[in-house]
Amino acid sequence: MRAKREYRDRTRTQVAVLDALVDRADEGMSVFELRAAVEVDIDELETALSTLKQDGLIVVESGGSETVIKPDEQVIPEAPTDENEDQTIGEWLRDRFPF
Repeated sequence: MRAKREYRDRTRTQVAVLDALVDRADEGMSVFELRAAVEVDIDELETALSTLKQDGLIVVESGGSETVIKPDEQVIPEAPTDENEDQTIGEWLRDRFPF
């Protein structure tokens, strides 16, 4: 599942993080799981997470021995979105050419 359309105009890494988190919205993800899912270096991931946290798009829950990151409710679409749904030309270009 993908994050809502209105949150897809962010950097490629931020969109990838939001999409990964929306896929696992109930259980959340650790930083290590996110890094594996998004496939970026730790500095780029840290920057993306910091920005998303400041913008109120992710929730960080610390409990026990692990920190779990979840998407904020506003990012999760009400109806599941299909990965193959029509993309705008901007989204298509952003997916193919890193900016």
